[in-house]
Amino acid sequence: MKKVYLDSAATTQMREEVIVRMSSVMRENYGNPSSTHSYGRSSKSLIEQARKTVASYLNVQASEIVFTSGGTEADNLVLNSAVRDLGVKRIVTSRIEHHAVLHTVEQLQKNYNIQVDYVKLDENGAIVLEDLERLLSSSEGKTLVSLMHVNNEIGNKIDLKHVAEICKNHAALFHSDTVQSVGHYELDFKEIPVDFTAASAHKFHGPKGVGFAFIRKNSGLKPLIFGGEQERGHRAGTESVHNIVGLEESLKLSYKNLQQEKDYVSGLKSYFINSLQEKIPGVKFNGNCAEPEKSTYTLINVCLPVSAEKALMLLFQLDLKGISCSKGSACQSGSDKGSHVLSAFLSEEDLAKPSIRFSLSVFNTKEEIDYVVAALKEFIES
Repeated sequence: MKKVYLDSAATTQMREEVIVRMSSVMRENYGNPSSTHSYGRSSKSLIEQARKTVASYLNVQASEIVFTSGGTEADNLVLNSAVRDLGVKRIVTSRIEHHAVLHTVEQLQKNYNIQVDYVKLDENGAIVLEDLERLLSSSEGKTLVSLMHVNNEIGNKIDLKHVAEICKNHAALFHSDTVQSVGHYELDFKEIPVDFTAASAHKFHGPKGVGFAFIRKNSGLKPLIFGGEQERGHRAGTESVHNIVGLEESLKLSYKNLQQEKDYVSGLKSYFINSLQEKIPGVKFNGNCAEPEKSTYTLINVCLPVSAEKALMLLFQLDLKGISCSKGSACQSGSDKGSHVLSAFLSEEDLAKPSIRFSLSVFNTKEEIDYVVAALKEFIES
């Protein structure tokens, strides 16, 4: 059976160079980074070099990078501390954010009775910036805006710099979940006045269980996890040295090959869209994923002309053919609820049809796409 992996928005295949580097660190640099002896100093040096590397790609200071267990922890750190420690009384977000943001905001609303406002979306799930301006124009106390750069289900992009400038003009803090864009886009936080971001290594061909938060200098943010003084007091707990080095290595390789790999994956996405349109009449693309300027080059979200009854077997049948994809966020696995992202803007008619997210990487080929399109056509016509 052929095996085709098209679920890189959930997690990416690790690069071989990353595995080699991590293995070396696990064998040779096993000292606790907080220890003062040579073994500890060796591990600490690797962490600080990784911090400098990450900071250099984002054009920020090394002290503004805090290593975490991933994007979810980074989002939680920022949102919780903003309300608990920075005096934020109101959060403006959207209904298509990752649940790491939405569920955290809901909990903060319960615990602190903060005001939560949701910015309007257009018919394609894009943020209506005029509505963001309207919401921020009302004086409702200290406000934090949380809007993701690239949506993990439909691929819609926001103009990060423009949104950051809107927030700055209205004296609002701006947090963006950049989990789907770090390692895929050049981001210069000297030019983009964002206050906080989140990233996760396993989205750019690195290891799971490690990520980072960018926290603008002198923000006043305080820890989510208390204990030792690791991460300059921002995040207690012995650092996972091999994972942090794996994050560094995967980020270096992603940016080293960024334009070449972006061109290649963009070509695959365009080929995939054209093949689906040619072979499957009635296919639709959710959100702005079929528009290159308005979406990420790494994924498409496809609404297929299939009855609701038949749709129940689609993912199962694709899996039997060795095709790995998803209905939406992998974090929703095991849930029988529909996608909260698609529910926010699709019609009832389209929600009744199956929507599948296919997410691409440099490890995919046109031959694999031909195989997937043929499998979808066979299923629909059977």
